[in-house]
Amino acid sequence: MAIIPARGGSSGIPDKNIREFARKPLIAWTIELALATKGISRVIVSTDSERIADISRAYGAEVPFLRPAEIALPDTPIEPVLAHAWDWLRMYENYSADALVLLFPTNPLRKIEHIDECLNLYFSSSVDSVFTVNESPAHYTPYWTLVHDENGCVSYFGGQDIRAGYCRRQDFPKKCYAKNDLVFVINPKNLFQSKASLYGVENRVVVLKRIFDGDINTPEDWNLTLKMFSYIFPEGNLIK
Repeated sequence: MAIIPARGGSSGIPDKNIREFARKPLIAWTIELALATKGISRVIVSTDSERIADISRAYGAEVPFLRPAEIALPDTPIEPVLAHAWDWLRMYENYSADALVLLFPTNPLRKIEHIDECLNLYFSSSVDSVFTVNESPAHYTPYWTLVHDENGCVSYFGGQDIRAGYCRRQDFPKKCYAKNDLVFVINPKNLFQSKASLYGVENRVVVLKRIFDGDINTPEDWNLTLKMFSYIFPEGNLIK
């Protein structure tokens, strides 16, 4: 079962989830991709907004409930949102699924193959979660990240003296990865542990190219993601 969380409020971009993006509401791209994924049997949108609910239904998603206000706040973690959806469906429809697929609508740069790869890895490895990442650019890794102390003195992250030398990217001790919030496949039990978490105890990652990394929070993010979208999906680029 796919769950697409779409809160009504957005301080950075008003009505972000339903604002027109490449001639469709932003959320529509995530809904349509989820519906086209064979491994997903239901596509549920969790929202507190009647307007988002109506648009989501128009594009084929189910919106069987409206999210309670207490878990639709700007600082609400995602775990209680998913737990609420899971509990509601079990209570009112006696429905459960083998896995939850979390798809944030604020990153539309995903392909069906990304979801398929995560689902295949999840079911073949018996882990608690699988999620997508991309390799971090060298200047975002701890090996090249700089910090300064209270006196303004600069060192590498972890305290290494900046005079100790410059570590070449090829010599990094380990590769570093960044979550891109593109696809999460999780075991529902993760949400009901003493410490609720998407990840559980055992997890795996699917590494994607960095071009699929996107998260829309600001107008600048919106414009950049739209350009990336038109590059990745030229058939969906209706902007002249």
